Amino acid sequence: MGGQTTGSARQSVPVGPRDALTIARIARVNHAGEFGAIRIYSAQLLVSGWFWPDCRPALAEMLGHERNHCAIFRAAMPPRQSRPCRVMHFWSYGGWLLGFVTACLGRKGIWACTAAVEAAVHRHLDDQLYFVRDRDPELYRIILSIREEELAHLRHAETQLRSPGAMLQMLRRIIALTTDGLIWLSTWGDSSRMAYALKARET
Repeated sequence: MGGQTTGSARQSVPVGPRDALTIARIARVNHAGEFGAIRIYSAQLLVSGWFWPDCRPALAEMLGHERNHCAIFRAAMPPRQSRPCRVMHFWSYGGWLLGFVTACLGRKGIWACTAAVEAAVHRHLDDQLYFVRDRDPELYRIILSIREEELAHLRHAETQLRSPGAMLQMLRRIIALTTDGLIWLSTWGDSSRMAYALKARET
């Protein structure tokens, strides 16, 4: 989506109340999503300690990334008049349960979960980058830098799966749809508006 263009190379455009609200929601949902990822990886690390110790190094590294991302987005919230997500408990408890259940399914379950979540996140980050590029260059740079690590998580998970079967494909679709739904709920539908704007430009 042309994500290699830096925010500093473009001039900011005036931001109206509606766009400012959307930007606040972007910071909010990204913070909530990173917190949910922390919960997923924490649960998977717990189960992996019992059954899949070979998965722990990669999971621990990803968990460290997500903790850093969460702190970055939390710091980005106050300047944008953004508060923690109202459905944070869904991200918290849902994330931990998802991580625990998928880890109990085995290594393939762990990486199917990572692939599904990170693919959905990557798609939404592309939409956000398009939206904030001319409206909030600082947030654009933050999202762009974090997007690279999230993409690395996705690539690692894909290499671990190697032609997943029908059940894993179904699991990935269910997880992706659930992630999309939580993002939509956390942004009060603004995620759909951003996706539509990006698609309209590409056509």
